[in-house]
Amino acid sequence: MSAADAAPAASVEAALAHAWQLLESRPDLAEAQAHEILAVVPGHPGAELVLGMAAAAQGDGAAAEHRLDRLARAQPRSAMTWLALARVRAAAGRRVDALACAERAVALQPALPGAWLALADLRFAAGDEDGANAAYLEHVRHSARDPALLAAADALARGDLPEAETRLRARLAREPGDVAAVRMLAELAVRLGRNDEAALLLEHALERAPGFDAARQHYAVVLNRANRHAEALAEIDRLLERDPGNAPLRNMRAVVLGKLGDFDGAIAGYESVLARAPDQWQVWLGYGHALKTANRTAEAVAAYRRAIALRPGFGGAWWSLANLKTVRFDAADLEAMRGQLRRTDLDDDARLHFEFALGKGLEDAGEDAEAFAHYARGNALRRAQLPYDAGLGRERTRRAIRTYTPAFFAARAGAGCPAPDPIFVVGMPRAGSTLLEQILSSHPQVEGTMELPSLIAITRELRQRDGNPETTSYHDVLAGLEPAELAALGEDYLRRAQVHRREGRPLFIDKMPNNFAHVGLIHAILPNAKIIDARRHPLACCFSNFKQHFARGQAFSYDLADLGQYYADYVALMAHFDAVLPGRIHRVIYEDMVADTEAQVRALLDYCGLEFDPRCLRFFENDRAVRTASSEQVRRPIYRDGLDQWRRFAPWLGPLEDALGPVLTHYPAVPPPAQLPAWGEQA
Repeated sequence: MSAADAAPAASVEAALAHAWQLLESRPDLAEAQAHEILAVVPGHPGAELVLGMAAAAQGDGAAAEHRLDRLARAQPRSAMTWLALARVRAAAGRRVDALACAERAVALQPALPGAWLALADLRFAAGDEDGANAAYLEHVRHSARDPALLAAADALARGDLPEAETRLRARLAREPGDVAAVRMLAELAVRLGRNDEAALLLEHALERAPGFDAARQHYAVVLNRANRHAEALAEIDRLLERDPGNAPLRNMRAVVLGKLGDFDGAIAGYESVLARAPDQWQVWLGYGHALKTANRTAEAVAAYRRAIALRPGFGGAWWSLANLKTVRFDAADLEAMRGQLRRTDLDDDARLHFEFALGKGLEDAGEDAEAFAHYARGNALRRAQLPYDAGLGRERTRRAIRTYTPAFFAARAGAGCPAPDPIFVVGMPRAGSTLLEQILSSHPQVEGTMELPSLIAITRELRQRDGNPETTSYHDVLAGLEPAELAALGEDYLRRAQVHRREGRPLFIDKMPNNFAHVGLIHAILPNAKIIDARRHPLACCFSNFKQHFARGQAFSYDLADLGQYYADYVALMAHFDAVLPGRIHRVIYEDMVADTEAQVRALLDYCGLEFDPRCLRFFENDRAVRTASSEQVRRPIYRDGLDQWRRFAPWLGPLEDALGPVLTHYPAVPPPAQLPAWGEQA
């Protein structure tokens, strides 16, 4: 070919490429570009294909089919033409003809992702579930060749979530059955914290492609994060049926079993994974957690130490050792942690774990000033990761106080689910709730479960009822519910909790401390449930929180002033409920429990309607699984040593004292209403 011949050919190809680019956004301009090409090269098959697709995009199905059918006859080996014809005939409702065209397209070009997608959608619409699943999986397998999906994946990889979302939603507007795009959008939703949306998207993908294992595994992860552990386990087991040797899945299964309270199963699962892959430091950590919860402390220590040996910079394992509360670091341990903190390449997550762990080690060694400095640095790092708005927290308290008036409860007398099963232990974290749970669960009529997420899930769903969960107060939604709806919510709570009730005892404990914020909801939907408020000296309790790196949540606990305000708001809210629901809540002052355990235990059991049982005084002999940071402490008799430990750190607790204000000076009494910052203005 001469240079003169090559130039027009190159310009035609460039024009054709431009026409293809215009098809999606401006099919009218793509049509005009194609006509220009045909004026130069009559009958050009690429331009004819663009004309047919442009006609379809502009809604002229008859013209599109006429042109594409003629082109398919002239170019019978053009997979793209058969694909375009399949789409046009499908849009016209001629699914049988469309199916034949799509099958022809994939036969001609098996690596064409769009053809597999069209075939899958047609089979799915025809009720051919197995055929649709097979075609969707082929589409997923070849989707790496799809430019639109590649562009969205690149935006996701770069962290440009707005661009990724725009591209994916545009793709799904055109191709709602694209399960690969659906899974990517679910990943984006998870990154944005929209877990419910992610779950719905993945359910949609799996309905069309039940064999899409990557989507199913992602779905299991989302369910686990949403505290839908039983459902997550079912999905994991389904995956393991096809891939029984999959170590990550087996590890995930062990994690979920632990969350369901099956610690023997969890431990066996971790051991199975480690038998095949003994150098998995993350698995050793999970194994250690399960062993700790099952009261196999020495083995838990060994597991954490093994994780550290495999990865000395794994701050989470060091903190797990410290979080046992009974381990004392030696000089070599302290120096090892200091050495890690001197590294310049340590990420913030690892660093904050080391700060908390080293703080605990130095506190045990009596190096209080240095210990507090490390605690403060660890808290500052975590506070940066987990922002908290104390003003918003106070406004939520005030909103609850405004909502739950005597008139509110009088209007709902007799409503709710009458079951007496739950015993809610509420209050501040680190206030003795685990001790109360251990005492009560030593009674043969009471089962200890865990910090159940059920009530918080219900509050989230209430906020979603008006479609604006970020700004809606669930208290307002609750106020508009009918008595039958309140009863249904109580029954829903019991249904969610049932999976954690493994012993069949008539009563069970939900010790999620933050449920103090939901006492109004509890009384409205479960009026016969027991509510116990665990309260501890403000400085002892708040400083214990400040020393604690929580696995999740508790965003208020990483700043002394925030802690003080949160504690004060808690006291104000509970004082409000004491006023509007007299006698409804039983309060246990931790210091009183230490001073006269038997009297406090008898009063506690009497409130719960239970006969005294001496086993409740020997709670430390109860070998039940305990998840929380107090797991080792509640396996020993009550001791006084920890009551005043905070006093060693008093020189640094000024911001906490200031934020607590009258709540501190009146403890264990409650200040007059006018002195409660979240309540005084309501009085």
